[in-house]
Amino acid sequence: MALSGTADSTGATSRTLRLTEQLISRASNTPHDAGCQDLIAARLTPLGFVCETIVSGPESFRVINLWAKRAATPAGLAGAAPKLIVFAGHTDVVPTGPLDQWDSDPFTPTHRDGKLYGRGVSDMKTSLAAFVVAAEEFVAAQPDTPLSLAFLLTSDEEGPALDGTVVVCQALTARGEHIDYCLVGEPTSVQQTGDMIKNGRRGTMSGRLTVKGVQGHIAYPHLANNPIHLFAPALAELVAIEWDPGNAFFPPTSWQVSNIHGGTGASNVIPGALVVDFNFRFCTESTPEQLQTRLQAVLERHGLNFDLSWTIGGLPFLTTPGTLVDAVVQAIKDETGLDTVLSTTGGTSDGRFIAQICKQVIELGPTNATIHKINEHLPVSDIEPLKNIYRRVLENLSSQTA
Repeated sequence: MALSGTADSTGATSRTLRLTEQLISRASNTPHDAGCQDLIAARLTPLGFVCETIVSGPESFRVINLWAKRAATPAGLAGAAPKLIVFAGHTDVVPTGPLDQWDSDPFTPTHRDGKLYGRGVSDMKTSLAAFVVAAEEFVAAQPDTPLSLAFLLTSDEEGPALDGTVVVCQALTARGEHIDYCLVGEPTSVQQTGDMIKNGRRGTMSGRLTVKGVQGHIAYPHLANNPIHLFAPALAELVAIEWDPGNAFFPPTSWQVSNIHGGTGASNVIPGALVVDFNFRFCTESTPEQLQTRLQAVLERHGLNFDLSWTIGGLPFLTTPGTLVDAVVQAIKDETGLDTVLSTTGGTSDGRFIAQICKQVIELGPTNATIHKINEHLPVSDIEPLKNIYRRVLENLSSQTA
């Protein structure tokens, strides 16, 4: 077993690995940043980044956000309009779970059998370190790049996501800041770094349905009205609906019940109400308004007496092949030899907020097999290639912009 400062195969300690370890050592349980953003800002400032901290949220759930930008130099632009690429990510991590189930302290970066262990190593502190070192190497090689570079980091991605990236995006919109490209460091890879990227994500919309009945004695059903029985035919119909067929980039929209509750706990009481929680994961073939209208029509057709509330967690987004996709695909090919797979599967990310102000958003990060798990880990051999891919993306975009 080895701790921080592990040397790579050349005998030199990787700067990306060292920074990853420093970030893991900070117990940044959401919404706490634990100094991660200060550490990153200290690395970016000497490169010419102007770093701005945006604090949001109530005192009981204070969120720290970082917006750091390095404007393209006049010498690099040669009269052309600058393009801005943003590295986006989060410094917060999910809770560790039972500490006695970890084989090592989750906030002590630990090496075993060629793997680095620690909470957040995959989701997503390795990506953050790779972002920083890639920027350092790129700026050193191309100080007069025609690209403007920025970092958008939050400590509220694993939490409610109400005071993090969405707040920064609102601030950028208010000041007229335009973003051309965004690379989000979410762990998208499956078997090897770069084998899959996300060029879009489905939207998420949750609903809470309350079906009203009449409570009564279970031996006298004619004096009551069971909301569970009332809802059952509608439930069968909702489960069978094809909401849309999907498209070339997205699977069909999915509707799933997540929680259902009715009754007092007594075996001889017909409940007076049934509460159903459900969720749509929807693609670009459907809008929230269309889905809401169709579902409500089913409930009304079955003659239900109900209340219904909605929460839209995020809209779907899609980046079709073009400048950013091409730059990322080529960077992965040049670094790893892989022909990456474009995918829109999985859950949501902060890319859903950024996509509202940036037309080209790609998620690319390390393997995701152990994210949120006990003993979260990542092969050390995956770290440098990820940094190199990020740097190559900058180089590809810079050459296209020049």
